[in-house]
Amino acid sequence: MRSLAGEVQAVPPVWMMRQAGRYLPEYRATRAQAGDFLSLCYNPELAAEVTLQPIRRYSFDAAILFADILLIPQALGADLWFVTGEGPRLSTITSQADFDTLKRAGEIHDHLAPIYQTVRILSGELPAETALIGFAGAPWTVATYMIAGRGTPDQGPAHALKDENRPVFEALLNRITEATIEYLAAQIDAGAEVVKIFDSWAGSLKGDDFTNYAVKPAATIISALKARYPETPIIAFPREAGDGYIGFSKATGADCVALDNSVSADWAARHVQIDGCVQGNLAPGHMVTGGAELVTETRRIVKAFSGGPHIFNLGHGITPDADPDNVQRMIDAIRG
Repeated sequence: MRSLAGEVQAVPPVWMMRQAGRYLPEYRATRAQAGDFLSLCYNPELAAEVTLQPIRRYSFDAAILFADILLIPQALGADLWFVTGEGPRLSTITSQADFDTLKRAGEIHDHLAPIYQTVRILSGELPAETALIGFAGAPWTVATYMIAGRGTPDQGPAHALKDENRPVFEALLNRITEATIEYLAAQIDAGAEVVKIFDSWAGSLKGDDFTNYAVKPAATIISALKARYPETPIIAFPREAGDGYIGFSKATGADCVALDNSVSADWAARHVQIDGCVQGNLAPGHMVTGGAELVTETRRIVKAFSGGPHIFNLGHGITPDADPDNVQRMIDAIRG
């Protein structure tokens, strides 16, 4: 919270994207108890448990709510299921008729009530010194899944709809934007101290499209949330934005910009951190390979960002094949 407020700290706080996940044996045991991924997301007691597991093991400075960015499409009325080994599948939105089947933004809360209960449980159980982060997917990233019905390597179906049927595409983004405001506001009401907006596929938007469909929706969400909760910090993650990271916090009102590992910490310190707090950006592969290179790179990133507010994190989520011992090595390198 101090870093998000702009304070420069000698030892940066640290947490990891996907820190509650398949690299931990205790997570795998709890997921087996739940039965499947979505059942785990919608079971407040078990979702809180997997959120707390990495805090107990590593004493991270923040816990992030265990949920999924595709719960919003499901709450809006899309069908959602997960295929083992392949990932999510959704019913698609590619026409006005498809769009007309979606619920209004204000109608999502009954479906998402278990998520809010998870936040309430965590708010009561986390150590006082551990911040609680809520989150949602950014409209563009969520829309790519809703349009294609699954993850795609280049977000081609979403780009095609954008080019071929701009009114339906923009209506969908607007509906997701409105729902995201409602969803994050409810998380804050339930006890989230920080919220983060994940735009995992922002990097495939170029030029005016990046401005119109990554920057402007984030700005709309952040402005609405700040009007209701002016003291709640907001982190934005336009992954693989490249030069689009420059000025992103000013353009959107975000308190912190999370950085992927396709940009160097030295570059980001010069061009992004000058506007405020940054988060990142160790390559997740180091959690697999470990060794001296992990320690060296961790310390290099800490040093590069030492002149401004910084939250240490990976450049993307930790992968299932990561070694839990390497996470501790990273933390020891940060904290000395």
